[in-house]
Amino acid sequence: MTDVPGVLVGHTTVDDGGDLHTGVTAIVPSGLGPGRWTLPAAVFSGNGHGKLVGSTQVDELGVLESPVVLTATLSVFRAADALLGWLMERRTDGVSFNPLVGETNDGHLSDIRRRPITEDHVLAAIAQATDGPPAEGCVGAGAGTTALGFKGGIGTSSRTVRAAGRTGTVGALVQSNFGGVLRVLGVPMPAEELVPAADRAEPPGNSCMIVVATDVPLDARQLGRVARRAVFAMARVGASFSGTSGDYAIGFTTSDQQPIPDGEIDPVFAAVLDAVEEALLNSLFTAVTTTGVGGRTSHAVPHRAVLERLAAAGRLIPESPAETR
Repeated sequence: MTDVPGVLVGHTTVDDGGDLHTGVTAIVPSGLGPGRWTLPAAVFSGNGHGKLVGSTQVDELGVLESPVVLTATLSVFRAADALLGWLMERRTDGVSFNPLVGETNDGHLSDIRRRPITEDHVLAAIAQATDGPPAEGCVGAGAGTTALGFKGGIGTSSRTVRAAGRTGTVGALVQSNFGGVLRVLGVPMPAEELVPAADRAEPPGNSCMIVVATDVPLDARQLGRVARRAVFAMARVGASFSGTSGDYAIGFTTSDQQPIPDGEIDPVFAAVLDAVEEALLNSLFTAVTTTGVGGRTSHAVPHRAVLERLAAAGRLIPESPAETR
């Protein structure tokens, strides 16, 4: 995500080693500030079983006017209040502001009813946001999530894209917490086969938040098309798209230039699909086995077993003799 110029990411993780595994992840466009308090943006709801605070105004006006904050379901309202305070402290140009806060339900591993997220956690995630490589896996809003039968978390990726005669970047960040059967390069990786002794008590669904940023000039309508492709990419990794899964994508651009023609947008769509797919896989492959509330355990993807299945399916390129020496 931070490969897109002007986009910062920060995390605050709340992990007591027992009943709390949760946190905050903030995506902060550094260009939001005096003189420019809106960026072209759009939201797509693949399935609206969730609590995405601020989404209807983004839909209506086609602009983002705050950092995007991700957290746990029952903490989303406290996070939105904290983000509103952050906005009001910096803006004196109006009486109404629209914080955008998304969530997934990390209640399988974290005592979600305690609502441990405070204003300080939100402000710290924003203040600590940098343009360096974001931490992935069991951090921030991904500390307690579970996806595709394994431990999920935060994942991020980017692609360089050439569209309408200009070179740009598409970045994606995900908070994975949804059901289905993991697929890697089209090869099924069922959790019950890779980790046969694992607890299968996690509920189906539970949601996925996807944020896509780019410096390619796009308008809000085009960003809506981008956001739809971001949700479509969940199918590549085996998402079940269950009725209890709140699957949302937010797309925004940091560019203030005229949008590219619709006829030139296909490379952007391809980049979004690839970047989101990789971000989702990264969210699982960087996560670690976690035991949480009630003694429930979410197991990390066993990397060796995945490599063995990919090799058996002919999806890995054999190492050359020079590479094995």
